[in-house]
Amino acid sequence: MSNRGIEHKDVPLIRSAVTGVSLLLVVVAIGVIGYIMIEGYNPIDALYMTVITIATVGFREVAVLSDAGKLFTILLILVSFGILGYVVTMVTRFVVDGVFTHYYKDNKVKKSIEKMKGHVIICGFGRNGKQSATDIRRSDMEMVVIENKAEVVQYLRESTDFLYIEGDATHEQALELANIESASALITTLPIDADNLFVVLTARQMNPNLVIISRASDDNSDTKLKRAGANNVIMPDKIGGARMARLVVDPDVVEFLDYVMMQPLNTGVRVEEISCRNLSVC
Repeated sequence: MSNRGIEHKDVPLIRSAVTGVSLLLVVVAIGVIGYIMIEGYNPIDALYMTVITIATVGFREVAVLSDAGKLFTILLILVSFGILGYVVTMVTRFVVDGVFTHYYKDNKVKKSIEKMKGHVIICGFGRNGKQSATDIRRSDMEMVVIENKAEVVQYLRESTDFLYIEGDATHEQALELANIESASALITTLPIDADNLFVVLTARQMNPNLVIISRASDDNSDTKLKRAGANNVIMPDKIGGARMARLVVDPDVVEFLDYVMMQPLNTGVRVEEISCRNLSVC
């Protein structure tokens, strides 16, 4: 996967197949022209002769070939044999590797994402991203994952029903494919703070109303990410250490809050934010 943009892992295989088919068509064209010029065949007979020669099916010739025609046929067989074998190999790899299935599913995913409104975008499907995606799914909110590691994308494709984009979240193209203009929130959980900063900057420019939550590793990154446009910055290591310390000081309180906060979002036990404009009513 190139870190300069979106590139499907099967693109090299597809390019090889297209090259093979193109070469085969060139050989067919040369064969047709050759039989027309050497044997004086009409285009249909020339095409028929070319196809049965390349396919080596052994059908009867249109007419008795001249010596020049025989030499041309031998040359055509030698040239086409390798190309035809190459094309057959590529088609076999397409079937065995499931390329057609992958592209069908990827196109289906793309169309589903284009129809989404108010969804959540998760950049990165590591430990934090996976947990975020799982909890958001339980809340019945729509979401899409952006991931650039081929093995993780394969896992998303084959082992989950999450909608996903294979690409680099730091590039506008990936965010556009995730339909960021219609999204309500973005969570970036990339392991490098600089990448998260770039995602935040790009996402904020593309959707000023987006709620952006970013992961950070360094204390100094907190302020920078908020200045770049993040609404909230989460530091997993700092939060984890603080929770462990609080479990020593106030274990009952922490366990209660953990019980409430860590419940699946679609259960009846939860802490919910309620806006009260008129405090006297509340």
